[in-house]
Amino acid sequence: MSGKSLAVDAYNTLYQFLAIIRQPDGTPLMDRQGRVTSHLSGILYRTANLCEKGIRVVYVFDGQPPEMKEMEIKRRRKVREEATVKYEAALKTGSTEDARKYAQATATVKELMIEDSKRLLKGLGIPWVQAPSEGEAQAAHMALKGDVWAAASQDHDSLLFGAPRMVKNLNISGKRKLPNRQAYIEIEPEIFELAETLADLGLTREQLVDVGILVGTDYNPDGVKGIGPKTALKLVREFGDIATIAARTPDLDLPENVGRIKDLFLRPGVRSDYNLNWAKPNIEEVVDFLCKERDFSEDRVRKALERMEEGLATPATKSTLDRYFG
Repeated sequence: MSGKSLAVDAYNTLYQFLAIIRQPDGTPLMDRQGRVTSHLSGILYRTANLCEKGIRVVYVFDGQPPEMKEMEIKRRRKVREEATVKYEAALKTGSTEDARKYAQATATVKELMIEDSKRLLKGLGIPWVQAPSEGEAQAAHMALKGDVWAAASQDHDSLLFGAPRMVKNLNISGKRKLPNRQAYIEIEPEIFELAETLADLGLTREQLVDVGILVGTDYNPDGVKGIGPKTALKLVREFGDIATIAARTPDLDLPENVGRIKDLFLRPGVRSDYNLNWAKPNIEEVVDFLCKERDFSEDRVRKALERMEEGLATPATKSTLDRYFG
């Protein structure tokens, strides 16, 4: 991916940083005033790693979520509340391992975190885009227009939104702990090509959206009772689309708003009036913010910024930037 640009689902990524970057007992990184800084640490060091490899990222932030996502938002809130209770109980009993496990599920992106993230990105010379609604939809739109090479997210909804190419596990290297086991697996980036995926499945993009609705999406989290991925694929291949499935199999409890759900994926609210301008990091601005205001190690921050500058200065990267954004 060296020399290529990626539109990153910012909220998805911030949640990842807030969940993973924690102390052994599950406490997030904080400055002396108690402000959480895990997300800032993640943005700085991951962005520096990617820039060092010649990869350009633009972060895309969510706007107003569709009303139909309210059920999923409530479900996630309930999960966080339940995890918080278990986390606090684990702390009281001194179970560090359980505390960290439950703490990861309590992550919440707050307004100050978003503001701080955008401020840091500006100092780093990294562009960001404010989506009118779903960040994933906006990132997919940017990839579809050819303004970025791919959308980067942990959520395969990017493909339903029409991203021609999606990158998952966007990191130079990493490990993931297996649930309920003292074992880890190596995690590497994965690239999904929409056209290739559709060809392999024998589906159109609209049919892929239908499969998604049958098994469950953010807009109908429970999916259709009794329908798993294999059955959903079989039904769509047999009947062609979800409307015909509804007509031919009246016993299926399909959501009443199927048409609206499809529209949210096929015609999402996005914007095209954005500017993608990468610049050299403003080292002193970043140091002032992270080190003087948020208590980061100045030595580590400066080293990360030096690596970013070295990546920007490589001939291949510079020519790519000059060609697209000069």
